Amino acid sequence: MAAANALLGVALREATQRKLQRFSELRGKPVAAGEFWDIVAITAADEKQELAYKQQLSEKLKKKELPLGVQYHVFVDPAGAKIGGYSQRLPNASALGKIFTALPFGNPIYQMLELKLAMYIDFPSHMKPGILVTCADDIELYSVGECEFIRFDKPGFTALAHPSSLTVGTTHGVFVLEPFNYLAYKDLEYRCCHRFLHKPSIEQMHHFNAVCRAGNFSHQDMAGGDTTPLKLESEYVYTDSLFYMDHKTAKKLLAFYEKIGTLNCEIDAYGDFLQALGPGATVEYTRNTSNVTKEEAELTDIRQRIFHLLKGTSLNVVVLNKSKFYHIGTTEEYLFHFTSESSLKSELGLQSIAFSIFSTTPKCSGNTSCIIQSILDSGCSVATGSVVEYSRLGPNVSVGENCIVSGCSVITEAVLPADSFVCSLSLKMNGYLKYSTMAFGVQDNLKRNVKTLSDIKLLQFFGVCFLSCLNIWNLKVTEELFSGNKTCLSLWNARIFPACSSLSDSVTTSLKMLNAVRNKSPFSLNKYKLLSIEEMLIYKDVEDMITYREQIFLEITLNRKQFDLEAS
Repeated sequence: MAAANALLGVALREATQRKLQRFSELRGKPVAAGEFWDIVAITAADEKQELAYKQQLSEKLKKKELPLGVQYHVFVDPAGAKIGGYSQRLPNASALGKIFTALPFGNPIYQMLELKLAMYIDFPSHMKPGILVTCADDIELYSVGECEFIRFDKPGFTALAHPSSLTVGTTHGVFVLEPFNYLAYKDLEYRCCHRFLHKPSIEQMHHFNAVCRAGNFSHQDMAGGDTTPLKLESEYVYTDSLFYMDHKTAKKLLAFYEKIGTLNCEIDAYGDFLQALGPGATVEYTRNTSNVTKEEAELTDIRQRIFHLLKGTSLNVVVLNKSKFYHIGTTEEYLFHFTSESSLKSELGLQSIAFSIFSTTPKCSGNTSCIIQSILDSGCSVATGSVVEYSRLGPNVSVGENCIVSGCSVITEAVLPADSFVCSLSLKMNGYLKYSTMAFGVQDNLKRNVKTLSDIKLLQFFGVCFLSCLNIWNLKVTEELFSGNKTCLSLWNARIFPACSSLSDSVTTSLKMLNAVRNKSPFSLNKYKLLSIEEMLIYKDVEDMITYREQIFLEITLNRKQFDLEAS
């Protein structure tokens, strides 16, 4: 099994590097018709996020980091129900977007947008007119035969499928494939889907015949990236990632949207479209709201109308038996894939130190911390399992294990306790530039909410009862403590983070409140203007944050040029 895994890893690494090389050749150059995408569309949750995305796209095009001659668009959600999110499980991506999450490789470093475009580099030239839909927080790696390409040329929907464990299947979409007579195992198979199950239980997978057995195909011990490899003879399912719809189907959905006017409920492009497809699809799923983030009155009716609209539409499946699917949408996944010896690290060529500089050899504990586009003094130490991105850390800064440090500037002596999440944002408040740093535990659940003030004791900050934290910070429990919806109280909308006049003061102050909780020692926040993360995103100054990153970029670039001159 180990040998098979090693061979798979080599195949994925070689295929991935080929795609990255091809994309690199297109960066900053006009593309020929049919060579690349006609349009790249990114969805934004609100107008602030839309502006942030447009500014970053503009910077990328200016620096020739993207292919030219392509229409890059950002579409903001209409008022009301949202399709775009705020990355509450990975908040360092909240301000500037998950699609602009930095990855630890490349010069300049790649972000998720470039990686997505690189991994799909072969698709446009083998695709009939239509739309490809993908998420911003996952990575699909695959290898097919040298003369083979994934084709999107059938009517209806076409989805990629990856062999995964049944446990992974419970958090993804699972395909129930039509019987298929084949004589030999293939890396790439074109199959028809009988029905699609959205985040099913293991019992449901068995009941609907979605479960396959590895049988004679020893290749099947590859499984789905985020988990340990499947054992030989074990059970597995085929899970989803991206999907394509042809032009005719897209026009049908557009006509439906124009007919109903404003949508007042959240429609899931995966759960609500794909579950309607295939000859085995039934209407029952439209009444199941277990996977819905917010249940609205119209949801069941709209789902049923979509089901009848799409009923009879085919769901074609491209089975990629040599593939892996990785999700990096949470702090836990982010730290694991960037700092441990995960297979993604070798397959994608992730680096421990990516486009960063140090005065001398860094005091990083081993090579399992990850530094991305940052400037660290030689006297700074970063413990294993931690990620530092877009930051400047001085000589007397100590970062504990399993931390995420983003957009920070720490000049004075500072200790970041293990399992800390520290992320700074630039703000524009009443015309003045301010800074605020969100700081909490990487395990904290920012989405967990309670309905009443008396229940906030159920929330936890850095593993400590939130009510106890408020006492440490000398803050009173009132409605004014929370922004936004007063019946949805969470760490996300708790006004506990100080707004400061300088970036370094902001980080220092937030670290003091974090260490006060850790050491159970009082630190009054009464004298500060306090903001929630929700408000920080409203006030965010995208231009200043991009400028700060650009300053770091230029300093690193200059340093490298000087080093090259000295070396020559």
